Amino acid sequence: MSAIRVLPELLVSQIAAGEVVERPASVLKELIENSIDAGARAITVTLDEGGIRRVQVEDDGEGIAREDLRLALARHATSKIRDLADLEGVATMGFRGEALASIASVSRLSIASRIRDAAHGAHIAGEGAHVGEVSPAARAQGTTVSVGELYFNTPARRKFLRTEATEFGHCDEAFRRVALARCEVAFTLKHNGRVSRHLRPQTLAERAALLLGDELVAASVPIEARSAGLALTGLAGTPQAARPRAEAQYFFVNGRFVRDRVLAHAVREAYSQLLHGERQPAYVLFLEIDPRAVDVNVHPSKTEVRFRESRAVHQFVRHALERALSPGAAQAPVAYASVSHAGPIQPSFGLAQPPAAYQAFMASAVPLPAAEKAPPLGYALGQLHGVYVLAQNEAGLVLVDMHAAHERIVMEKLKQNLDAGAVQRQALLVPAVLAAEALELATAEENREVLERLGLELAVSGPNELSVRAAPAALAAGDIPGLAREVLREIREYGGSGALAARQNELLATMACHGAVRANRALTIAEMNALLREMEETERSGSCNHGRPTWYQLTLGDLDRLFLRGR
Repeated sequence: MSAIRVLPELLVSQIAAGEVVERPASVLKELIENSIDAGARAITVTLDEGGIRRVQVEDDGEGIAREDLRLALARHATSKIRDLADLEGVATMGFRGEALASIASVSRLSIASRIRDAAHGAHIAGEGAHVGEVSPAARAQGTTVSVGELYFNTPARRKFLRTEATEFGHCDEAFRRVALARCEVAFTLKHNGRVSRHLRPQTLAERAALLLGDELVAASVPIEARSAGLALTGLAGTPQAARPRAEAQYFFVNGRFVRDRVLAHAVREAYSQLLHGERQPAYVLFLEIDPRAVDVNVHPSKTEVRFRESRAVHQFVRHALERALSPGAAQAPVAYASVSHAGPIQPSFGLAQPPAAYQAFMASAVPLPAAEKAPPLGYALGQLHGVYVLAQNEAGLVLVDMHAAHERIVMEKLKQNLDAGAVQRQALLVPAVLAAEALELATAEENREVLERLGLELAVSGPNELSVRAAPAALAAGDIPGLAREVLREIREYGGSGALAARQNELLATMACHGAVRANRALTIAEMNALLREMEETERSGSCNHGRPTWYQLTLGDLDRLFLRGR
């Protein structure tokens, strides 16, 4: 067995670089965070060949004094903390004092910097184990750090780097995360001599629109919640902003991008009643918390954190999001339909109907109630193809998907019933009978209590037959056999307790779908207005149980543009 020996300083730094410097994007993250800590108001990032050949960050921050430049490349040397108390309440992006030393050990690094009162700037360069002398340099206040030929002296690590396009994609994502967190700072990103992004100081909504798309911002609600030393702000996407993959999820703690299981679970819980299946929410959220109540010294990458009171943080984030995402239609942001101006103008056509037919139609029109102020969704005008309800409100025309809207209303009623103990049920005058296999018969027998909590009373009425004697009151007029069959399938697949716990929302959504009003069913004006009023009073009624919108608004301005009025 070999004798124990102290490792050379260069090897120690290269080992540390394995955790800190995973790829060019890791280098970029560390350098930009240093610029943020230096109070920079404008940061320029220059990349060559996806950052493999060069990563350079230039800022207008405080700068580094000439006498501190050599220390900047020393391991565990930092200006950000001095003792354990500072570490336990760290408020800066960096604090470990190992990033620059680790980067310098596997690259050709140079720093040029100038502080405000210095006569001129200073420059230093390092290459692997060698650190050069400090020399004069001409530059304005601030710092430029240039990292070239990453992993030039560790070819085994270099061969694990991906293509230029892949590495640039990771660098762009690292840039996006910091730019979202610091909207007050101007950023420029250049790649291979071309400007890829240029961001001026702006609001979060403006920056998110540039970095994540106008569609996400338009389909988001602002978040503003404070309680007991915690604050949550940002933008939370509605179901219309959901995506197939978790590609637009940004959570920051005290300005630091993090991936934390507590926060991720809180967000999933908040969206659990809005999104089902594989759809992923989109959001940009900022949690402000006392630095002493969160430990950021968990991993060298500093993207993992631990909360001192994780349960309190979880509950705060979850309830803040649920409140913002679950208003009724009366309080929810208006979902505006987009109007295309590229369509052809309606051609002229001959009047085929006699005037008497038109006069008879107008005589049957339903007058709108003469109210001082119309409700948010207005009053019903009629049905379109048995699928949509048309209503008039103060803004213009409201279009409602009646099945989707009623589906949400029914689900929220079922959920309230279940939260109160059990779903209210109604005995059927004539039991609904359905053919059943042996496994379905056994599932109904073994899960009688679960079925009763859901408002269903099932009994075996024959060798291959089940009869439904009672159904949820809200669904009694729906497809009872289909409802019973779907509920039995869920219980058989996930178990009775599992269906009421982890799968409760999915199960209730399935039940609501069977009980909601069907397409092509003719509704009276009174029934349409009743649906509109219930939408205004029901939480989360802006989207159905599958995340699709339930209504859209066409303003008078939209209609004027369609008909070219005012031109």
